[in-house]
Amino acid sequence: MKTDNFGRLSKTRPEIAAIVALNLNQEDVSLSSHYTASGRKVVLVVGCAVAGSEAVAQFAQQGILTIAIEQNARPYGKIEDGLPRWHVKQRRQEYDKINAKLDHPNVRFVPLTKLSRDISLEEIVGWKLNAACLAVGAWRDRPLPVPGIDAYVGRGFYYQNPFVYWFNHYEDSDYNGPKYEAPDGTIVVGGGLASLDVVKILQLETVGRALKARGLPGEMLELEQKGIKRPLDALGLTMADLGVKGCILYYRRRVEDMPLAEPPDNPTSEQMAKVGMVRRKLLQNFLDKYLFTFHERHVPVGFIAEGDRLVGLKFAETEVKDGKAVIKPGTEKEVRAPLVISSVGSIPEPIQGIEMKGELYRIKDEETGEVEGLSGVFALGNAVTGKGNILLSMKHGRLVAQHVLKYLAGQPELQLSQIAAIEAKVKALQERVGYSGNYREWIAKVEAPV
Repeated sequence: MKTDNFGRLSKTRPEIAAIVALNLNQEDVSLSSHYTASGRKVVLVVGCAVAGSEAVAQFAQQGILTIAIEQNARPYGKIEDGLPRWHVKQRRQEYDKINAKLDHPNVRFVPLTKLSRDISLEEIVGWKLNAACLAVGAWRDRPLPVPGIDAYVGRGFYYQNPFVYWFNHYEDSDYNGPKYEAPDGTIVVGGGLASLDVVKILQLETVGRALKARGLPGEMLELEQKGIKRPLDALGLTMADLGVKGCILYYRRRVEDMPLAEPPDNPTSEQMAKVGMVRRKLLQNFLDKYLFTFHERHVPVGFIAEGDRLVGLKFAETEVKDGKAVIKPGTEKEVRAPLVISSVGSIPEPIQGIEMKGELYRIKDEETGEVEGLSGVFALGNAVTGKGNILLSMKHGRLVAQHVLKYLAGQPELQLSQIAAIEAKVKALQERVGYSGNYREWIAKVEAPV
């Protein structure tokens, strides 16, 4: 054994070769009986959350040997750390769905193994699989397009993903990560469902603190379930009585353009109009329930700093032309705030060997997920769509998997020796991280309380 540059145990090439030889000499009979039934095709999926686990399930159910590589100990991705902690029931349901898909005899799960860190895309391609699918998600916040503002990260300016992670874990006894604040009057720049989660966190934190300071009940789960208005009405209080202004959400386009409800495929103008009405109603209900301020058709064009801290943003008004937010000249104004949080979306991490098209991977066709320049390599889920919606991720994972199945139908079956070599490489990766091969046993050991 040797230790790699990250301090992890890794197999040497001779050791892997020895395992391959062992498999060939001792397991030919079992390999032959299993892979004759399965069609002797092998697919690898990187990323095992919503989209990845759906693709894994599609392949495994067709009798295809499916290798599922996951960067974390648990395969839940943004279900675990992207959903705010009040989603207890939904989180449990999604965990159970993912676990059921990965706990299949045709699946070889490999946890704690990150693409580009522990194994390269070039190495995966060298395994000579029938296909490889990248469901690596969108883990990086999309930069707020205000030049120079990133110099103030942690000093009056946060991005959404680390802020939500802090909210989910700061009450954990073993949490030792960054400490964030949630001051009253925070500016949120966004407009999607994730930005509404940030707004809700801010409102629950500020109103909860104000209520508890008066010796009144202000538990997070109750305020989230009932909203803020109902509990305050029951107490005969207003936001002004508590001395709370609330946060402010700015969106660059119209309410009707907010991605709060998805249109059907190939929508008509009438259908889009109905979707716009639904979006406006959803936002109004949210405003009525959580008592924050909203401004549509505003885009940040600069920032205000004092010393080493960000103290606000410069906004300009916009008008929507052909679906794009166009700045209206002469409408700039300064808005000061104790904190600014950017919630303008998430993007995938660059992977060596994959060309980028802007902030996303260069894909031939979003529906097929085919990666430009890499035959047999496909991308799916948030890594392609750039959206964090759970249902959309699952649907896209299924859509791409079904295309991959059609692609596999035209691929030659692998030789038993090739499959044995792949199984040996997988086993070496599993042993490196202490995974025995029993998925349920592993999950019982590593799963955190919901």
